[in-house]
Amino acid sequence: MFKSGFVNILGNPNVGKSTLMNVMVGENLSIITSKAQTTRHRILGVVNGDDYQIVFSDTPGILKPAYRLQESMMRFVYSAIGDADVILYVTDTVEKADKHAEFLERINNCGRPILLLINKIDLSTQDRLEALVEEWKQRLPSATVFPVSALQKFNLEAVRSSIIEHLPEGPRYYEGDTLTDRSLRFFASEIIREKIFLNYRKEIPYSVEVGIEEFKESPTLIRIEAVIYAARESQKGILIGNKGLALKKTGSDARQDLENFLRSKVYLGLRVKVDPDWRNNLTQLKRFGYIQE
Repeated sequence: MFKSGFVNILGNPNVGKSTLMNVMVGENLSIITSKAQTTRHRILGVVNGDDYQIVFSDTPGILKPAYRLQESMMRFVYSAIGDADVILYVTDTVEKADKHAEFLERINNCGRPILLLINKIDLSTQDRLEALVEEWKQRLPSATVFPVSALQKFNLEAVRSSIIEHLPEGPRYYEGDTLTDRSLRFFASEIIREKIFLNYRKEIPYSVEVGIEEFKESPTLIRIEAVIYAARESQKGILIGNKGLALKKTGSDARQDLENFLRSKVYLGLRVKVDPDWRNNLTQLKRFGYIQE
């Protein structure tokens, strides 16, 4: 009997969804920073066993949209509820169980198996953890609760076993060597965006997007030309920095990670453009993959 299905990871920003996804898949497919709202897209990661295939899906953190970009992000989240075979709802030892209560009610009534993961337990006490487990059992009575630490890889094998137990019988949706449905161009833009999150503060990471203008592969070099789109002229100046040093550092950091990810020498060209309305511009959002045709 072969089992397969879509296991979708949901939760509020900054609870460790992307860390969990990367550990479960065994590759860094989702970018990770300490800042909320790092993940903007829905990213698939495929895990194959002898008699099962798990298709994990990382999703943006739950939020109340302020512009069309965030509306698109939330559409990814709602679609992940509808097409899941198993839902992994991730919380942590800090956030309150009643945050986004209306969303929790929607999950509780979705009719899918729900595994509720209380992450970052290494940052909590035993008494606090026990109280959280009881609170979540009342909040999501249809869920099975797992205290975990994605960073320390604690209790994740129990989660994996429970996922496989809940998977329906089904076909292999992806070939055995498939890791993700995303292109190398997509991961190039995500790696650059991750460095922006790490190298800049305040509103800069949330106000920019990365577009890949050129991605050319040869036997000895991958040539990438990328544009960072900023929302304001002042942000362009911050991104470039004095004598271009800030942009140079971002490019250097991104190039090193790109070479490790792509297993090739990489030339990376970075430019900055100003597009004040890109977060509300339907054409740009389609171009960046937030709106599907």
